[in-house]
Amino acid sequence: MAKEHNDLVDRAVYVLFRIVSAGLHSFPINTQLKIAGPMSRLMFRFDRKHRERAMGNLRKAYPELSDKQRETIAKESMAELIMFFIEILFTHRLVKIETWTRYIELENFRETLALLLKRNQGLVLLTAHYGNFEILGYLLATLGFPTASVARPLDNKYVSEWIFGVREKMGQRMIIKKGATEEVTQELDRNGAVAFVADQNAGSKGIFVDFFGRKAATYKSIGLVAMTYDVPVVVGYARRLGNQFKFTVGVQDVIYPADWKTQDDPLRYITQRYTSAIEAFVREAPGQYWWVHRRWKTRPKGEVAETFD
Repeated sequence: MAKEHNDLVDRAVYVLFRIVSAGLHSFPINTQLKIAGPMSRLMFRFDRKHRERAMGNLRKAYPELSDKQRETIAKESMAELIMFFIEILFTHRLVKIETWTRYIELENFRETLALLLKRNQGLVLLTAHYGNFEILGYLLATLGFPTASVARPLDNKYVSEWIFGVREKMGQRMIIKKGATEEVTQELDRNGAVAFVADQNAGSKGIFVDFFGRKAATYKSIGLVAMTYDVPVVVGYARRLGNQFKFTVGVQDVIYPADWKTQDDPLRYITQRYTSAIEAFVREAPGQYWWVHRRWKTRPKGEVAETFD
């Protein structure tokens, strides 16, 4: 059931959001990002729901660590959330064709660049809630490779339309997640690139694959799209370099049609392989992953859900 919204309140929040945005632009981006550390410590202390969820997930994902070590990762993760939302307001002004090299380093990108240059086939691009995943779309659009990104709109339609509008001005085409199938297929019919954030809980209709040693319900649609259109799947990341607006954008894995066509269960193979690729880059900097997400909320039949989910 959709949550009801007060239109007047939503408009007021939107106006406040724009005022805050204008105020933040009076200071350099890296100055703004310095507030993330103190704010994350307050968030960890007072936001019990997200603290318990993050710590519960980390206990399962990293059983070998102490609670003190997991607490450090959880605080870093919460700081990432804060920095990400600040950066949404700045990215379109900073990442331009003449400036992007100031902020972004490329890693393992040559193979993907070759695929983007081909223009004779579609492409599925995947990432996760890690670092600043929005940078990936901005960078590709800036370099002349527009993508169609599948995303859920924000609850406040005015804020959502503004943020989506900013993305589209930079060359990204936004596809609303609900009912996205037709637009995704149209994009791939045009040999376009479709991008997904691929680490959400897929619910009871998902396929269960391993993620940090636990079964995680994962969407079937990504693998089915790749199989139907016979297109490569590229798994990438945007990892933050220090507590500043600077990133390494890289590719963790490229899954080609030839890789899954010899498999007994191609759908499971694709889904597990891209999920394992996401896990691999998260392990490189676990504090940059959004551990507050309910990634393991849905459990396999017969398994009891943990209370922190």
